[in-house]
Amino acid sequence: MSEGKALAGFNGASRAEAEEALLACCASRAFAAAVADGRPYRDLAELTDAAEAAVRALAWPDVLEALAAHPRIGEPPAGDGREASWSRQEQAGVPDRLRAALAEANRAYEERFGHVCLVRASGSDGDELLARMRERLGHDEETERATVRRELAGIATLRLARTMGEAR
Repeated sequence: MSEGKALAGFNGASRAEAEEALLACCASRAFAAAVADGRPYRDLAELTDAAEAAVRALAWPDVLEALAAHPRIGEPPAGDGREASWSRQEQAGVPDRLRAALAEANRAYEERFGHVCLVRASGSDGDELLARMRERLGHDEETERATVRRELAGIATLRLARTMGEAR
């Protein structure tokens, strides 16, 4: 299905259907409601702009809700739904030789910040992901929260673009 047809279908969907599609892109109910409420969108750029703005506007508990749906970097996502499939694709560049180092970085990150380390993995190899995770361990809380929001927005907009390009 073309982007235009998919977007038209999204714009014309019931609120519940639109929110379900959005939750696969970012698992925050507040995000899904905000973006669904902004319909109709003229094009993918307007939709992704709205998604980025919705992520920036999330209260921290809503960000944590979204983070809870993400697997740890280097760990295979559970399930066989669309979100799990996307996570597997996004982490495809993680070689087995790095899994132990990534697991250790995940443990250190979670001890420091109290939540999963969210990294937009698509387009990055395992060495890049590990370096980014280790660098983020040096962030203060405020800097890391801003980084998490950027990563979450990047993942959400990537997944929205995939949704709009997919046949339904």
